[in-house]
Amino acid sequence: MSMNKLIEVREFEMLTCNDAFKEDNKYHYLPPQIFQELKLIIYELAEEKPELAILEFLRIRSHRGVGEVISVSNYVGLIQLTSGYRIQVLPKISFDTEENSTIQTKRIFLKMLRSLKDFPSKVFNEANLMTDKMNLYEIFINLYLKEVRQLVKKGLKASYLETEDNLNYYKGKLLFSEQIKRNLVHQQRCYVSYDEYGVNRSENRIIKSTLIYLLKQTTSHENQKEIRQLLTFFEKVQLSTNYEKDFCKITINRQTKDYELLIQWSKIFLLKKGFTMFSGVTTNQALLFPMEKVFESYMTQQLKRLLNDLDWEVLSQHKGYFLFDNPQQFALRPDIVINANEGRQIIMDMKWKRLIPNARSNYGISQNDMYQMYAYAKKYQTSEIWLLYPLHDEIRHQTQIIFESNDEVKVYIYFIDLVNIEDCLSRLKTNILSQATLMI
Repeated sequence: MSMNKLIEVREFEMLTCNDAFKEDNKYHYLPPQIFQELKLIIYELAEEKPELAILEFLRIRSHRGVGEVISVSNYVGLIQLTSGYRIQVLPKISFDTEENSTIQTKRIFLKMLRSLKDFPSKVFNEANLMTDKMNLYEIFINLYLKEVRQLVKKGLKASYLETEDNLNYYKGKLLFSEQIKRNLVHQQRCYVSYDEYGVNRSENRIIKSTLIYLLKQTTSHENQKEIRQLLTFFEKVQLSTNYEKDFCKITINRQTKDYELLIQWSKIFLLKKGFTMFSGVTTNQALLFPMEKVFESYMTQQLKRLLNDLDWEVLSQHKGYFLFDNPQQFALRPDIVINANEGRQIIMDMKWKRLIPNARSNYGISQNDMYQMYAYAKKYQTSEIWLLYPLHDEIRHQTQIIFESNDEVKVYIYFIDLVNIEDCLSRLKTNILSQATLMI
């Protein structure tokens, strides 16, 4: 079995260990022992960490004639197994052509990730990222290394640090208790404390420790080469012996601003903190992103840019209304509230779900989602509600969908083409402005 083998799947696709379906486009084949290893992760995490909603991401089902399958949805990222296999899950994004769709998908996904407040990377140059050669985890490592490269160009932060050492000469302050303990026989030595100017600060120890950790994790020759080059700048920096302690010592201020993103990254790699990460008995590491949150964050960012020239107020995750007022319970929090001209208010909500071109089945729109939109309309006293869904092949040629009640609630369904985002949003803006014309 090949070590470090990458299995690449898209959201909503299925994995099987039945070798009769190796060439079937509906399934992705995993060797039986790897399939069982993945099943073990699912059962383990469902029992030990139910808050991760692992069963929403990886579902074990049985298909007639196929046997057990594992379907993938809602989360995107990379799972690394101790066997050396890596399962990369990419979002399901619709393209006009399948040519290079994997590379394009990774690029679009990375753009979406950058909109997350806690995604720590501003050094982002698509041309230098080698998205065609690297899986997502290697890309994240590469982003970290670019941040470190930026730091060493500016120079590592140095300061006077209290140092203890057993010297052949007197320097600084003699530590009597340690002197008696260590030098009762060797009285010519002095155990002293003194201040020394150098780069062995907590921030630099954490970064060096992260580089050493990533050198063991990466399988990319490019990343390995870069890490070894970067480590030469940290020769005078010790490794951290206590990650938590060193992280606690770090304060981000004007002097240490250059370290802010790197420290966030280091927490993700060293402490498995940030995003939706888990580590189990059978896994090395998994880095997963809830696509509902990523889509919502990305569209919020794009909509604020889109409407910037209109002098409209665009509020995200708006608070202020409850379903019931006495007592105040069941808070309402629409993704976007737009306060337009002359008291006009528009509500927008993003849903990372795949609709179907079937009006009799309500296009696959959840009844709960519609109840939610109706509640928004009533509480905000607006008739303009927009539900934004990702475009995909099945729904590509669907004409505009509008739901209208006899009490002046109107819900517009709009599909977001992530591949052609600028044209898509330009059309959305035109539609919003045309509604304003109709209201006059």
